[in-house]
Amino acid sequence: MSRPVNAFARMDEPIHPHGGHAAGGRAKPVTPGAAAVCGVGAELADRALVVTMPADEPRGLGVVRGMEQLDFNLLFRWFVGLAMDDPIWDATVFTKNRERLLAGDIARKFFDQVRAEAAKRELLSNEHFTVDGTLIEAWAGLKSFQRKDTPRRPPDDPGNPTVNFHGETRSNATHASTTDPEARLARKGKAHEAKLCYQGHVLMENRHGLAVDARLTPATGYAEREAALAMAAAIAGARRVTLGADKGYDTREFVASLRGLQVTPHVAQNTANRSSAIDGRTTSHPGYVVSQQKRKLVEEIFGWLKTTGLLR
Repeated sequence: MSRPVNAFARMDEPIHPHGGHAAGGRAKPVTPGAAAVCGVGAELADRALVVTMPADEPRGLGVVRGMEQLDFNLLFRWFVGLAMDDPIWDATVFTKNRERLLAGDIARKFFDQVRAEAAKRELLSNEHFTVDGTLIEAWAGLKSFQRKDTPRRPPDDPGNPTVNFHGETRSNATHASTTDPEARLARKGKAHEAKLCYQGHVLMENRHGLAVDARLTPATGYAEREAALAMAAAIAGARRVTLGADKGYDTREFVASLRGLQVTPHVAQNTANRSSAIDGRTTSHPGYVVSQQKRKLVEEIFGWLKTTGLLR
């Protein structure tokens, strides 16, 4: 039985220009493991990675659950392009495809194509933007966060080693994760526990609240502002644009850097025991008030990522 080819299902055509669909929209037959090699099933594997990657965990349980969903969930099969009776991949073989997804930057290509579709339909603003960041938990446990100057010893239990770090002062300067060295120990605030994290950054256009750029960096004290400047430089051009942000971005260096890029800083004022880098010339403008209202939409993007998208 043939099915109509949905426009969203064709968004990976720049990644696989020859596609994996035969005439009529029916997915070409694929055998287990064929997509892990390449050829006709590569497109299907990429789509399957999109729906299973967010739910993944360090020990591969997310892939197992993802394959189970792909086996009996018709919505998953529709998105990937599998027919009702097509076989699915073995979870062990499929796990090896994760490195190809990361090395090939396929997620970025998929994101760029979705953004291009939104631009084609004139859903994006090219003048007013918002930037924000959030902590993304790494695929590494706190037991892997060990001293850098101590030789590694074989664990007593490879699956769940015994680690006693009570009374030990741990910091990013002296410790590192043995399974994810780029992860950093960070926390959202004084009332939250510290976890191994990365810093996620999103640039949103203010018309409909759609993400137009995203970055992932180590969780450092300056990562949010550095990533914001990098994304602002990408949108800066002949036409002056505005960039909204919360109080965490209210520093004189950041505001001056934005103005040097011909970007108007619509940053929320931080006046707690200090003076703000945003003066009355900016706050008195009607566009500043609108930017402060619109910038709250970026929280919906993070909310989707950490609920529906299953990031943490």
